[in-house]
Parts: sequence; C-alpha cells; structure tokens
Amino acid sequence: MLLLQAVPGFDPDIAREFGNGGGASDINFLGVPLFDSMSLWTLLFRFALNFLVCWIIIRFFYYRKSKRRDYYFTFMMFAVVIFLIITLMDNMKMNVAYALGLFAIFGMIRYRTETLRIREMTYLFVVMGISIINGQALTTSYTELFITNALVILAISIFEGNRLSKQMAEKVILYDKIDLVKVGKEAELKADLEDRTGIKIDKMEIGHIDYLRDVAYIKIWYKLNSGETSTIGTYTKLKEF
Repeated sequence: MLLLQAVPGFDPDIAREFGNGGGASDINFLGVPLFDSMSLWTLLFRFALNFLVCWIIIRFFYYRKSKRRDYYFTFMMFAVVIFLIITLMDNMKMNVAYALGLFAIFGMIRYRTETLRIREMTYLFVVMGISIINGQALTTSYTELFITNALVILAISIFEGNRLSKQMAEKVILYDKIDLVKVGKEAELKADLEDRTGIKIDKMEIGHIDYLRDVAYIKIWYKLNSGETSTIGTYTKLKEF
C-alpha cells in the first residue's frame, strides 16, 4: 500500500471502492489489517536481497581471511535485525536522522570480552549501512538498489583482494638476543630476525625491554603474499586468542 500511494494519481478512496488495492485484508484487528500481500512480498524480497548481499560480504570477504565464526554470526544477525527494524518501523516516518541515530546507539556498545579490531568494526559498519539502505530506500528503484549493493561488494572486492597494493601484516616477537637491541645495531637485528623467521621485514619497532630476563618485544611489518592472511600476529598471550 505504501508503494501504491507513492504512485502519481493514486487515490486511496478509489482503491478502497474497487478493492483493497494492495492485497490488504479487509479484516482488521485493532485498526491493523491481518494480511497485506503486497507489503509481505515487498518485505520478503528486500529481506532476501539484503541477506544475500550481507552473506556474500561476510562469507567471501571477511570470513575467508579471518575464519572467525563468532563474528560471522554477529554480523549476519546485525544485518537481519537492523533491516527488520528499519523496514517495520517505517510507519513511524523514520528519517535520516533516526537512521544515523542507530549508528550512535551501537557505537556506544562495548564488548567486554574483547576489543573489536578496526577490520571487524569496518565490516560491522558496512553490514549496518547496507541493511539501513535496503530497508529504508522504499522510493528508490530496484535498479538503483541493485547497483548500490553491487558497488559496495565491488569496493570490498578491490580493497580486500590486494589488487591495489600488497597487504601489510604485523607480528610481535619476544626476542632473546638483548645485545642486538641497541642503537646502531638495527641492520644486525633485522638480519637476525629475517634469518630466524624467514620473513622479509619492511619495518620493525622495539617495544618493552626486560633486562632482568634479557628479552624484548619487537614488532615487525611485512608484506603478505596473495591469499595469505594474518589474524593473530599481535597476540602474545593465550587468553588473547
């Protein structure tokens, strides 16, 4: 019914005279029709589109590298719930300010078990944004909607697929040769790390030094080969996994 009302020249009185005009049931309960076929099919179609797009993004881009099933579940449920909130609350005349307010609400959520990394936050933002677009763009043509979703998938494919540049990874190493952790011995330190790890190091940084145990934390940066991933390179304790 909402879509029909957006058509120029649509008269709801004439529609009621010749039929319900959108498949809405004549039987009401507390002023609400028990069944509206047009609204139902519109909801199911847009839900299927949003679910498919979000699934492609999470399954073939995020999960392929991270292998985190917990975030897989989280992102997909965010996509489902956000879409339904936006779509079913359309009768409240939601505007852009309300939609953006959802981002502020979820921005205040703090996950106590672990801190979300920037990659997970990016995918969470993408999933929420796509769900809001698909749920709110009721007056947008389906062609524009398909192109919008395709552009998002294309952008993710380009930047996640290492087509523009080699992806950099980082790794934290607990280093035991404390005598090489000195100013002026950077070349020797780099050569030793490359020999022991087999990694071509682009950059390195010395962190905490423990002279009591003769160890130091060193962070190294290196380029990943095509198809390689690095998800735990900065973890130093088992509880961080």
